[in-house]
Amino acid sequence: MRHNKKFNHLSRTASHRAAMLSNMAVSLIMHKRITTTLAKAKALKKYVEPMITRSKEDTTNARRVVFSKLQDKAAITELFSTVSAKVGDRQGGYTRIIKTGFRASDNAPMCFIELVDFDENMAKVAKKAKRTRRSGKKSAEAPAAETPVAEAPVAEQAEEAPAAEATEKAAE
Repeated sequence: MRHNKKFNHLSRTASHRAAMLSNMAVSLIMHKRITTTLAKAKALKKYVEPMITRSKEDTTNARRVVFSKLQDKAAITELFSTVSAKVGDRQGGYTRIIKTGFRASDNAPMCFIELVDFDENMAKVAKKAKRTRRSGKKSAEAPAAETPVAEAPVAEQAEEAPAAEATEKAAE
C-alpha cells in the first residue's frame, strides 16, 4: 500500500533522489535559473523553498540545517548573503516555474525554474516581446514619412498662392 506517500519519487532511489535534489538546489542558488523537466522542478520547489525561508535568519543552527541538505559551502554563503537579502521582505513563493515546451528526444515537458527576485533580464525581454513588429514599423517610419510630405505641400501652396492672387487680380 502507498498510503501517505504523496511526494514524487521521480523513479529514483531515496539516496539518488536526495543527491539529485541537492545538486539541483545548489545550481539554482548559484545560477538563479536552471532548465529541467517539469516533475523535477516541482520537486525542487518543495525542496528549496523551506531552505530559503530558513536562510532569512542567519544563525549557526540555520546554516547547519541547510548545509546538511546542500553540502556546498559556496552555495550556503550565496544563499545566506545575497539570496536572503533579496527575499527578506517576501513571505513565500521564492521560485517561479515557467514551462518552455517539450524535449525533442522523449517529449518530456520542459521548464525553467528561477528565483523570483533575480529576473531583471527576463523582465527586459518580456517588455520587448510585447511589441509587435508591425506596430514597431509604423511608429518608426511614420514620423520620417510625414515630415517630407508635410513640407512639400506647404512649399507648393506657398508658390501657388502668389500665382493664384495674380490670376485673381488679372481676372478683375
